[in-house]
Amino acid sequence: MITPQCLKLRLTSMVLEIHKSATKDEIRKAYRKAALSSHPDKVPEEERATAEIKFKSVQEAYDILYDEDKRNLYDTHGMGAFNGSGEPGMGAGPDIDDILAQMFGGGMGGMGGMPGGMPGGHRPPKPRRSPNEEQKYEVSLEDLYKGKTVKFASTKNVICSLCQGKGGKEKAQAKKCSTCGGEGYKQVLRQMGQFLTQQTVPCTTCNGDGQFFSPKDKCKKCKGNKTVEAKKILEIYIPRGAREGDKIVLEGEADQVPDQEPGDIIFHLVEIDHPTFERAGADLMATIDVTVAEALTGFSRVVIKHLDGRGIELKHPTKSCGVLSHGQVLRVPGEGMPIKRSDARGDLYLNVNIKFPDDKWKPSPAVLEKLKEMLPKPDPLIQADTVDEVDYDPKSNLDAFGANDPAGGSAWEDDDDEGETAQCATQ
Repeated sequence: MITPQCLKLRLTSMVLEIHKSATKDEIRKAYRKAALSSHPDKVPEEERATAEIKFKSVQEAYDILYDEDKRNLYDTHGMGAFNGSGEPGMGAGPDIDDILAQMFGGGMGGMGGMPGGMPGGHRPPKPRRSPNEEQKYEVSLEDLYKGKTVKFASTKNVICSLCQGKGGKEKAQAKKCSTCGGEGYKQVLRQMGQFLTQQTVPCTTCNGDGQFFSPKDKCKKCKGNKTVEAKKILEIYIPRGAREGDKIVLEGEADQVPDQEPGDIIFHLVEIDHPTFERAGADLMATIDVTVAEALTGFSRVVIKHLDGRGIELKHPTKSCGVLSHGQVLRVPGEGMPIKRSDARGDLYLNVNIKFPDDKWKPSPAVLEKLKEMLPKPDPLIQADTVDEVDYDPKSNLDAFGANDPAGGSAWEDDDDEGETAQCATQ
């Protein structure tokens, strides 16, 4: 078992080249020597990028080992307790383990630098399929009624045709990742509130592959990513009678991943609200406007335009239906939504709205007298000992109902205000 002291020895001996028991003075001298030898200005231009990374690692090692508190934290938790800049916290950037493992071929300390993989854990099994891609797709009620075929352009990752998903040149050999020991995953410490928790995460050095190609050996087309972006025209069919929440699956059209079957693209249908029709399962409901004259004397006309553009005509009255009343519901069998995988359909429900004349209608007194004679007579007069004739407001509403109650207890309440308690403010 590798102890924290051994981990610190790796860090100090390979980066600063000092012993684990080194004093602060020895650490300072070793830092100056290492910083001078790895300074980017002291090396040829082609080695400058490597030198800059090593110089940064030397600085980080010095910051950690010279500070007693950080040195203690490193002894206890390794590099997983640092955020990549020598400060305790969550790993936001590349840490010293990953940088040194890739550049110098050895673990520099910390939980992720242990050879042979992760202590107390194993690499999670590689999935058989790449992840599915799921997204919402809005569709109109007309398209759900008639069915629709939709074509669209899709951009996805496909296996690189040059390297066949290898990531490197034809004769190049990938190097085993020393950061994760070829496992592809490592254990790191993450700060959750006031606590440090251990998690298994993909190795950032090799991107979870367990191996990697050096920059000069990477595939020129995919740059070592193994996949490239490609555009493809896809087609989905929305069947007649489909509804909210139905899934349209395009099998194998998700991003491609080497050594895995491609996942599916899954569309979840979202039904757009319709201005005329309301849907409940296979049934439809709509409101039709009928004048007072039509309700009383009858009509024969198109009352609504259906989802496929057909006009729905009603003839009134019928033998079973005399005068129409406000709020009456007329059911039209078989004019609802299609039922998937069958020839059956739901029903159409028409809610009757009687439209009374507005202020523009000004009949003559003679016409009104004729209407009184033709229309049903009112109920018997209400008898009372005293009768007062009063004025009234013909344009009022119930918003002010109960507003004159000083306690507010009997004020009119909307359903939206249910559960709220009215209180009197002390003046």
